[in-house]
Amino acid sequence: MTIFHTVPYTHADAATLVTCLYHEQVRRYGQADLPGSTDQADLTPPQGLFLVGYTASGVPVARGGWRLIDDITAEIKRLFVRPDHRGAGCGRALLTTLESTAARAGAVRVLLETGVHNDHALALFAAHGYTPVPSYVAGRNPAINRALTKPLRDAIGHADAPSPRQ
Repeated sequence: MTIFHTVPYTHADAATLVTCLYHEQVRRYGQADLPGSTDQADLTPPQGLFLVGYTASGVPVARGGWRLIDDITAEIKRLFVRPDHRGAGCGRALLTTLESTAARAGAVRVLLETGVHNDHALALFAAHGYTPVPSYVAGRNPAINRALTKPLRDAIGHADAPSPRQ
């Protein structure tokens, strides 16, 4: 079971997991967005949220967030589960929690972006009802990046609200 806590994007546990994602993307694609390229303010309530998932023993194993990009659309950002914790439902739980909290904040749809070679993420998003859309980020390489969307009409109440972590 994974326990999610709301943390600042710069929290030490979040930073460790962001660095893991960065290195995984560099290995997979030869490049990646720099860990510091995400504006912490975007992922701070009320316009956003950032979560870290912990094991029952307190080990950080997942993280992700969302930010409002307009009045009705949230963008899911930096979703990542450590490779040794994939396949056990942690990613599904994190995605459901992000969708639910974004819906409670007023979003009626979500957008996200992932890489064409990120098979685990693409399978997770497809299983959750995400569908492809044209890129919404200027300058992205369509040979590498995939943009996806999903309506949030049924997301409210499907996950417990995460608690803050100090």
